Amino acid sequence: MSSTVAVQTRALVILREYEQARAKLQGKAVILTNGIAGTVDKVHLDKLHGLRVSLEGHEGDWPVSTLRLAEEK
Repeated sequence: MSSTVAVQTRALVILREYEQARAKLQGKAVILTNGIAGTVDKVHLDKLHGLRVSLEGHEGDWPVSTLRLAEEK
């Protein structure tokens, strides 16, 4: 496998995982480890920090790793 194909394959895996996380989290009620609660407005990739979420009614964004509790459905 050429290095170009390996890079493209890795990029597709990352994008597939991102889309699955976005579909699972966007619009769900969550509580962060710092006690902030809200509904996930956006899920995005930050090149420095990885997967992050923004909550409706709260400024800023947080690493997805800080999710303590997410709505189950």
